[in-house]
Amino acid sequence: MESRIGSHWLNRIGITAVLIGVSYFLKYAFENNWIGPAGRVLIGLAAGVAVIIWSERFRHRGYQIFSYSLKALGIGILYLSLWAAFQVYSLVAAGVAFVAMLLVTSATAAMALLQDAQILALVALLGGFATPLLLSTGRDRELELFFYLALLDLATLVLVTLKPWRKVLVLAFLGTLFEYIEWYETFYDRGHFPLTLGFATFFFAIFAVAPLIARFRMEPEAKPFWAIPHILAFLNAAVYFIQSWVMIEDFADKGSAWVAVGLAGVYVFLSRQVRPAQHEMRAGESLRLLHLAIAIGFITVAIPIRLESHWITVGWLVESAALVWIGDRIHSDFLSIFALGALSLGVARLLFVDNFYSTRLFFNARVAVHALAIAVLALVAWYGYQRDDDDVRKVAAACIIALNLLTVIALTREVSDYYQRAITALLPPRSLTLPREWSHTRNLQIARDFTYSALWMYYGALLMFVGFWKRSAFVRWQALVLIAITIFKVFIYDVWQLERGYRIVSFVILGILLLVISFAYQRDWLKLSRA
Repeated sequence: MESRIGSHWLNRIGITAVLIGVSYFLKYAFENNWIGPAGRVLIGLAAGVAVIIWSERFRHRGYQIFSYSLKALGIGILYLSLWAAFQVYSLVAAGVAFVAMLLVTSATAAMALLQDAQILALVALLGGFATPLLLSTGRDRELELFFYLALLDLATLVLVTLKPWRKVLVLAFLGTLFEYIEWYETFYDRGHFPLTLGFATFFFAIFAVAPLIARFRMEPEAKPFWAIPHILAFLNAAVYFIQSWVMIEDFADKGSAWVAVGLAGVYVFLSRQVRPAQHEMRAGESLRLLHLAIAIGFITVAIPIRLESHWITVGWLVESAALVWIGDRIHSDFLSIFALGALSLGVARLLFVDNFYSTRLFFNARVAVHALAIAVLALVAWYGYQRDDDDVRKVAAACIIALNLLTVIALTREVSDYYQRAITALLPPRSLTLPREWSHTRNLQIARDFTYSALWMYYGALLMFVGFWKRSAFVRWQALVLIAITIFKVFIYDVWQLERGYRIVSFVILGILLLVISFAYQRDWLKLSRA
């Protein structure tokens, strides 16, 4: 730490201090008209070149860090001098200043390659992205700006294929994004759509390909930056989708859903193009999986954009089933994890978001969607039990529990809706206070509560039968829990709320069910006492 502070940070602070001091001196000289405009620019250019040449002396003596810092100082002086020649003193035209800055950028990049210095490549890239800002006249020059940025990004792509420079790639992405947003906020309107989307797509393509073809060394000093290709791939996908979404929604409602589907296909293709070197197998595999994850994410996002109401839930459930099937076919736990994520989204939306209205019992959209969710849960459980893996079997068991719980909820909701429709038809709002209608409503509420108990008892008995038939303690325990809930309801709620007839039937049916189950256990049909 001490060495780094002494050799790096004090050096940079010292150079900054010198630059500020010289700036104040020149400002004082300029204010007193010691030097004319042309002389000021020439002094700046000469000073920049002199500092760069002087820095080579330190590099040959082994002081590379100090040499690179001096080069950065000299290059900065050159850019500022050219900026002053155009913006402050109007000594040269914009084209001349641009070509001069481009020569400075190219020369700096060449030095970076010859001297294998990433810091010089970063300086060249900073100068390259600063050029449009330094030469800006406030006019809309979209084609020229984006064409220049595209050339700069392509040059960066060449650099990172020749040298393992991760930071250069990050700077190119951030610089391009900054320039794009700056232009977009100032000039964009619907008339720019085709050209702007075309350039945004081209930028996206450059940074989508870059993590696949760039060279990344694996030395210890590079370890803090090992995740840069992964972060870049994710940010590039997210930024491009947001850009295209904002522009396309002005023309086509829900058109961004097709963009998401298209991007999913692109990332599936890119995942198959990852060809890491032998010493980068682990990083390459993680990058391949990230591309797959991005593709799945876009499909998941496309579903709520394109579809509506419960069709979003259906889309996520179908996606989950497809991922489970594909994951099983190619033996990919990675896809299985995303399948569980899509399934969780679908079930959560089904339980807490979707609202259904139907006039038919059982034969309606809600039962169909619940049945689809139950089928997908059963599919996941079936595939899980085929695997010889304890963790996967635990997931399968959780799916079985969720399957039974969802079935009970679906049936309970159907009962609730059936009686609610009957109550609504019987009792218009203006007759709420009439005793006769209130009595009929109370009778329907009592019948509904009794039906809940009967339904839960029946389903608990069915689960118990399956548990004995399949000799599955796991299923029997679920039956016992549901029966326990029913017992609690009958003894705590039904005994006080139901009418005498319903109360008698509830207790009799529950008692017979419990006696039958108890007799089965006492007969020890499953040989539990021996175990």
